[in-house]
Formats: sequence, C-alpha cells, structure tokens
Amino acid sequence: MKILSVAIPSYNSQDYMSNCIESLLPVGEDVEILIVDDGSKDDTGLIADRYQEQYPGIVRAIHQENGGHGEAVNTGLAHATGCFFKVVDSDDWVDEEAYRQIIDFLKETLDQDEPLDMLISNYVYEKQGALHKKVIHYHSILPENTFFGWEEIGHFGPSQNILMHSVIYRRQLLIDCGFRLPRHTFYVDNLFVYQPLPYVKRMYYLDVDFYRYFIGREDQSVNEKVMMSRIDQQIRVNKLMIDIFARHEEELAGTKLEEYMLHYLSTITLVTSVLLIKMKTDEAEIQRADVWKYLEEHSPKAFQVLKHSTLGHLSSSRNKLSEKITRGGYKIAQKWFGFN
Repeated sequence: MKILSVAIPSYNSQDYMSNCIESLLPVGEDVEILIVDDGSKDDTGLIADRYQEQYPGIVRAIHQENGGHGEAVNTGLAHATGCFFKVVDSDDWVDEEAYRQIIDFLKETLDQDEPLDMLISNYVYEKQGALHKKVIHYHSILPENTFFGWEEIGHFGPSQNILMHSVIYRRQLLIDCGFRLPRHTFYVDNLFVYQPLPYVKRMYYLDVDFYRYFIGREDQSVNEKVMMSRIDQQIRVNKLMIDIFARHEEELAGTKLEEYMLHYLSTITLVTSVLLIKMKTDEAEIQRADVWKYLEEHSPKAFQVLKHSTLGHLSSSRNKLSEKITRGGYKIAQKWFGFN
C-alpha cells in the first residue's frame, strides 16, 4: 500500500524537473510519484518515461493533452492510489530529512481509529539571488505535537496562509468533497488548498521545513508582470474562492474556520485589487469594481468584513490616496510572500 501519492504537474519542464523527481525518490516504494506531462512541447514526456522505466514501482508517467496546471492536478488525483495526496510543482523540490519524518508520521496515523484529514508543514522560499531563505512556519498559530481541530487554532498573520506547499490531504477526503480544479487556469494553487477546508476535521502540524518553493524565473506565474498579463485568471480564481466561501457561509458562521477562510479570501482579493490598480487602465478599474460587486452580491457578509478591514477598505476605494497606500501595502506583501 502506498502511503503518499505525489503529483508533479509538468509542462515544458525539461530543464528542472529532474531535481524535483530526484528529491522525491529517497523514501522508496512508500510513495508513488505521478509525473503528469501536460501536453509539453519539449522533452518533458521523454524524461517522465525514462524515470518510469528506471523506477517502475515508484514512478508513473501520465501523458495528456494540455489542460493547464489544474487539469494536471485533477489527472494526478484520478490516478493516485496512496492514502494521502500531495502536489509538488516541477520546479520545486522537498527536503530529504523532513520528507522522511513526514512519511514516518503518516504511517503512524494509519493505525488510528480517527483519520488524519490534513497534515501541515513548513515551506521555504528558495528565491533566486536571496541570501536569506524565508521560512513560512506556523509556530504561534497551530498546536504542536498533537492532533487538533479548527477551534484550537490561533490567529493567522498576513504571511501565514496555509498554501499548497504546506499541505498534504487525505486522498479520500478530496474525492468525497468532489474536488476538481478548472482547466486552463493559472493560480489554482489557491483553490487546491481552499476548496477542501470546510471538510477538514482533524489536522496535525509537523514543524519541519519540507517544501522548497523556487521563485525567481521571469516567466514564473507569480512574476508581477506575468500576473498582470493573466489578470483574467487571477480574477476567475478570486471569484471561485468567493463562491466556495458563500457555499459554506451558513455552516461556518462564528467559527475559527470562518475567520481563517475570510483571512485567506481577503489576501487574494487584495492581490487582485492592487494588480488592477497598478495596471492603470479604465478596463482594469471596471474589473476591480466588478470583483467587489461580485463579492457583495454573492456573500454580503464577506463583503462587509473585507471592505471594513484596513486593506480591504483601501483596495475597494477609488481615491488616489487609498490607491497609493494600497500599493505601499502590496510592496510589504511582496516581501512577506516572496512575490517576484
């Protein structure tokens, strides 16, 4: 039985995917590595096939027509057989020592009566050219050395959202909640971690620096100029997150999970708003107003909470002072989040 399935969405990844795959091999057959070649036009598919031939009990190469990052994740999940499921992007990698600790811990949980829904660990920004590697951890927020539920969590700071890099989900939970990501859409990492949250009941925080998040390529999706060129997809993800919150709004009322999901939604809405402000076009201003209108129409409660927060008020307003302050806030966010 496989403990963990790791999906590696791969598109034209020939130059760096081997580093990712090699980092996932050391624990042997406890893990299955699913390399999803998303219609690549370079040697990505050949490299995937080569690894499958070399490690037949561990690596599987899956080839599909191009459907985007989200569809590659969907395909990985559809082929997964492990008890738990993780996504590692093809230009990222994992730390071996932390990896071994995580596998050992996941094995231990299988003997328990109550299942573990989500394992959370730290991730490291491997920012190109940066001397100091920023580690995102959850020491002050999540209970350590114990299983816990949402009512036991603390307050999340601006840089401490639980991202795709942080989580390993129980595979069956994803299946049971009808998890699926949209095709041909960037920034679905946010949906990957956001959509299943209302179904998560039992969690554990393992304080190890596991995921290494590479950032620095000019063509990377989190490069600011690239994000502006794909603003329609950022808006689409933002609206889908609004839909997810609205769908669960009644059951979340007054809970710590509601507070956290609003916090995460606020972060994404701020990023969307500031990118549109910085574009300085009439169309972008119309799009910004439309995002806030969509929020108000689909979740009046979330609209009120976000609008009356400091950054929410600034990013939904139109005067020059608020736009200047919002851009300043985004510069701080760039340092917190490691955006390009």
